[in-house]
Amino acid sequence: MDIKISYREELKRKAIHLSSLWMVAATLLLPAYLAGGRWICCIIFAALLILTLVWEHDYANGGKYLGRLYGILFRKMLRKEVRPGMWIVSGGSFVLAAGVMVNLLFPPAIAAAALAVMLIGDTAAALIGRKFGKHPAPNGKSWEGVAAFVIAGFAALTAVGFISGSAGYFFISGIPAVILAAVAELFEKQLHLDDNFSIPLCTGLILSIGQLLL
Repeated sequence: MDIKISYREELKRKAIHLSSLWMVAATLLLPAYLAGGRWICCIIFAALLILTLVWEHDYANGGKYLGRLYGILFRKMLRKEVRPGMWIVSGGSFVLAAGVMVNLLFPPAIAAAALAVMLIGDTAAALIGRKFGKHPAPNGKSWEGVAAFVIAGFAALTAVGFISGSAGYFFISGIPAVILAAVAELFEKQLHLDDNFSIPLCTGLILSIGQLLL
């Protein structure tokens, strides 16, 4: 069952979300300075994903130590009701899974941009949408939130493009990439796929097509 969290807890949740921007830096910089940097990123993200899943499962099963710590830190931020024995797969787990996938599928600049669009665009959509949303969009969201996603997401993509010295295709194909990512975020329920995972894949796919065509 979905739980409506307070705006204060939403702020905390998105602060944690933005703390994952270190993944963008690692995705962009490790391959530039280390041989096999992409594989190093995959290994780091995959290891953290496994640890996170185990920690979340321990919380759901009433673990006395790690589980209790998880509850103290994150219980009020969870959007799903937790039942004993269940596996919690939080948004953080999907962020790490996306980090593994984009590094496997795309070159560093595209992978880093895909993660940046998800982290910054999704944060803007949630905070602006909940605070200033006046015009309803599908699935209980707002068009103000959608607009915030597109603007912030494209700004994030542009920043990665400039830092990585990407060619013009990056910015041209970045427009449809961010729009498709916004659609994936808006229709998350219909896709049955967490937007922390679908957004980077959509972004990376369109940027990769742009690289081939432009």
